[in-house]
Amino acid sequence: MAKRVRFYDTSIGQKILSALTGLFLCAFLVVHLSGNLLLFRSDGGRAFDAYAEANASSWLVRPLEIVLFAGFLIHIVWGFRVWLFNRRARPQGYVRNHPSDNSALFSRVMLVTGSSVLLFLVVHLKSFWVPMRFGNGHGMPLFDIVKTAFQDPLYGAFYVLALAFLAYHLRQGFQSAFQTLGLRSQWRRSIDWIATIFWLIIPIGFAAIPIYFLWMKEGG
Repeated sequence: MAKRVRFYDTSIGQKILSALTGLFLCAFLVVHLSGNLLLFRSDGGRAFDAYAEANASSWLVRPLEIVLFAGFLIHIVWGFRVWLFNRRARPQGYVRNHPSDNSALFSRVMLVTGSSVLLFLVVHLKSFWVPMRFGNGHGMPLFDIVKTAFQDPLYGAFYVLALAFLAYHLRQGFQSAFQTLGLRSQWRRSIDWIATIFWLIIPIGFAAIPIYFLWMKEGG
């Protein structure tokens, strides 16, 4: 056990743990978006509310929430530790942003995008997860809570901007994770293609939600 602790206190150990939790969170984004696609059904939110209710009443939800929160926490803490390690190792700044050469600048950019995503996550949980889990939505169905939130242009703009930061974070982090695990050179083309799904398609799918509800509001 002591050897394992010492390993994860090293730079490569921290990077591996950050990479593994990051890939786990990428898988969660796929599941989360697949459920949110029900918001686009023209049924007044019935399918989405039924999906949300089924999730809330399932005995699996609480353990999965704990695992998910642990994944976020570990990814955030170890991501910061990697950034701190790189900063101490290379205190000088760089002009060009090439992750393979200028890892200090690369880690600083990842810290900025990661911090922006963290802020977005806190606001997102307060807006949707808290009302669903603790019933602070004044008896409103979750679909109506989502609709009301996204028909606010300021919140919608914040959501889309945050997704732009998420897209950049995913673009750099997904490929970096496989490079850390020593797999990217072997399957470079396949990994780059899959990475495009995560950093482009998934953020676009989430960004389409506030745009859709704003369009519904404007269309009357």
